[in-house]
Amino acid sequence: MNIQDAPHGINIVVETAKGRLYIGRFDSANGFSALLHDCDVRDIADPAAREQHIRETATYGIDVQERDVQVDMLQVSRVRLLRDIAKL
Repeated sequence: MNIQDAPHGINIVVETAKGRLYIGRFDSANGFSALLHDCDVRDIADPAAREQHIRETATYGIDVQERDVQVDMLQVSRVRLLRDIAKL
């Protein structure tokens, strides 16, 4: 999924090339950045640990750490809808 195609107000999972993970409510995107609200922001380099955290979040909800986050579009490597993630 392209982050610009994400529906407004839906919780998404954004993974970056450097291992940073954003899970939050999508607001909008322009050519440079995407705005997310009520986000969990983590640096998890290990892919298995990252996927485990994503599945826990899909099961139990977002551990909000930041109210508003701008995500650099050039760093985004993968975008998924949180509702599509398999729960524990």
